[in-house]
Amino acid sequence: MTFDEWTRSGLPGLLRFATALCGSGHLAEDLVQDVAIKAHRNWSRVSSAGHPDAYLRRMVVNEYLSWRRKWSRYVPRAEIFPAEETADHADAAADRDVLISELAKLPRRQRAVLVLRYYGGLSDAEIAETLGCSAGTVRAHASRALATLRIELATPTLTSEVNHAY
Repeated sequence: MTFDEWTRSGLPGLLRFATALCGSGHLAEDLVQDVAIKAHRNWSRVSSAGHPDAYLRRMVVNEYLSWRRKWSRYVPRAEIFPAEETADHADAAADRDVLISELAKLPRRQRAVLVLRYYGGLSDAEIAETLGCSAGTVRAHASRALATLRIELATPTLTSEVNHAY
């Protein structure tokens, strides 16, 4: 498969994955563009890996994890849009905003594990291979991330406590 053939078939899926990982379509486009440039330069190595999509997905995750150093002055704002239309757009937007804001509070590796697991549909072994760690580490990251999300969502905000007091 040539790079041009891959871009026609694999690029849209990689962009959707990066959007879920970054929480922003604009950041995902930048991330995938950086990865595509690197992949094009080294396409012979990427295509010989056997599974170019998995190889490129790992490149996206690695680039996402290293962006903190690269873009330390830039704080991303999440903008994930729903995959399908819902009956009440306001509820969907509110739910999406809550989910995005809670995911943004997680450390990058924990967020990457949750996105790879629940958005990417990967197993613990596949996530471990993508992140370059053990399956046990993946399970630990997922457990900590989910526990953090449960605590954050269960803790009432100061605004809601004030509103209920009156």
